[in-house]
Amino acid sequence: MGKIELDRIFGINSDAQFQELALEVFRFQAAENPVYKAYLNHLGIQPESVKFLDDIPFLPVEFYKKHRVVTGDMDHKVIFESSGTTGEDTSKHYICDLDLYRRSFTSAFNLFFGNPSGYCILALLPSYLERQNSSLVYMANELIRLSEHQFSGFYLDDFTDLIRQLEILEFEHQPTLLLGVSFALLDLADDFPLNLKNIIVMETGGMKGRREELTRKELHERLCIGLKLESIHSEYGMTELLSQAYAEKDGIFHSPPWVRVMIRDPYDPLSMMSRESSGGINIIDLANLYSCSFIATQDIGKISPDGGFEVLGRFDNSDIRGCNLMLE
Repeated sequence: MGKIELDRIFGINSDAQFQELALEVFRFQAAENPVYKAYLNHLGIQPESVKFLDDIPFLPVEFYKKHRVVTGDMDHKVIFESSGTTGEDTSKHYICDLDLYRRSFTSAFNLFFGNPSGYCILALLPSYLERQNSSLVYMANELIRLSEHQFSGFYLDDFTDLIRQLEILEFEHQPTLLLGVSFALLDLADDFPLNLKNIIVMETGGMKGRREELTRKELHERLCIGLKLESIHSEYGMTELLSQAYAEKDGIFHSPPWVRVMIRDPYDPLSMMSRESSGGINIIDLANLYSCSFIATQDIGKISPDGGFEVLGRFDNSDIRGCNLMLE
């Protein structure tokens, strides 16, 4: 199979192009990814028989905790690792092409927000900065570099400097993005009420035991009250994916053209649901060219009427039913 050019992935502009390339990537990974190939064999799937997206088996995301999920024979350049509680296995995403990751998240940012150079970008990610190999920190660091604003940077639990910069940026009407983990944004909103009506506040999720768990709606309501905002943006990303989805308001996420979200039957994980039904979130991320582009997540969601998607919760058990026979 010939090499798949990255320009084809990031140049997708039609559903037909996406479907054609997704099937090509599937055949490439079915042949060149030992873990995915073994999974397909275990299911009795013949790759040549797969003709439509609905027929593609999605690899349970838990495989990233037990296996080195890599397509091809390239050496990995870095390992992105998920957060986890003590004693819990963490996901490890072996990245063979860092330029591909940078192209994915910068292209998506440009698509949804414009050039990073037009923003001051502030990152409030204390729990992520405390550990090594966070894909979110890597992305935030690169966007901060591209913004080239003197105030752009990472801020920790001491909010003094952050508040001072936010007040200056608000006064100057400087386009600003405050990207933060949920518990840290709540600490800011609850303890230091501000008026940030001209600043984009984006939560990345994640209480990680630091605060009580809230629904996204409850979280956004508290942040809007404390920070005097009409809406809160959201970012949906995973260690196991090289692309992100963004929500401008109401938790309705939209993906870049090289990503497709599908909903699977929670009781029959190899079957897809209708657009109106809720179920497990499956993601096709063509930027995952050298790992696996077809991921069955632990999240529950549904497709929204405008073609976006909502995240409604997570499965109770860490193992997705019906797909865990190869995890040990």
